Amino acid sequence: MAVYSMTGYASAQLEAPVSEERQNASHRQLGLEIRSVNSRFLDLSFRLAEDLRAQEPMLRSLLTARLKRGKVEVRAFFVDANDSAALPDPSPQMLQRLCSLQDTVTAWLPDAAPLSVSDALRMCAAGSGAGLDWSEPLKKLAQGTLNDLTTAREREGERLAATLLDRISQLRVLARQAVPLVPRLVEQQRQRFMERWKEAMELAEGSVAPEAAQDRALTEATAFAIRIDVAEEITRLDSHLDEIEHLLKKGGEVGKRLDFLIQELHREANTLGSKSAAMELTKISVDMKVLIEQMREQVQNIE
Repeated sequence: MAVYSMTGYASAQLEAPVSEERQNASHRQLGLEIRSVNSRFLDLSFRLAEDLRAQEPMLRSLLTARLKRGKVEVRAFFVDANDSAALPDPSPQMLQRLCSLQDTVTAWLPDAAPLSVSDALRMCAAGSGAGLDWSEPLKKLAQGTLNDLTTAREREGERLAATLLDRISQLRVLARQAVPLVPRLVEQQRQRFMERWKEAMELAEGSVAPEAAQDRALTEATAFAIRIDVAEEITRLDSHLDEIEHLLKKGGEVGKRLDFLIQELHREANTLGSKSAAMELTKISVDMKVLIEQMREQVQNIE
């Protein structure tokens, strides 16, 4: 399976059915836009034209069947086939109906303000699709737009996966650089302890048993070696990287698990830094944290 991003956009238009009273008018088109960004859960919002609001349950069902996470905004609207910015021509039947309704209202409410031209155009535009069944055209349009959105999210997901795999390779290189540093540091510290032991023996002039002083020095060296040993952190870090790589190749709904593994990576890098006894290890820890933070930002967009 592919890795999908939660970020995507798709739009399409479809010739809308035309009522008999508007056969001579310019045809209208049905438009649909779907845009999505990252979110912890699936969050749907709809901005539908008045004549399309009854289709929200159908659209919601299509979206929930295909998308699992993301903040998704759906916009369905009408546009003029000849000029997307133009208002549809009001039909004589619609204007006649508005005049009749205005007469009825003013008969009961003499002080009511008369309809303006903008009011008439707005009402005619809102009612131009009255009585038409938009369910099948909108469903067909939604299915095609969802396919385009899924393709866009898959394409973005491939880019995210490639970025993450590159960061994984860089982290493995840093981990390999850290492994040989620890034995070298332990040996350097052991030599330092032994030198301190010899100096202490010379100052003590026999008041301290040589065996006791040597045992004390070796005990301190051993404690130091245990304190700075990062082998366990490196092993766990490699294990987490293996799991992340496996999930990226497996694909599907892996975003939440990847987010958890990134937190674990950050924990291991922090521990490695806290155990650092040399600038080399500190630098490796900092470089790891930078890479892991970059991974975290990318993982936030994966479904």
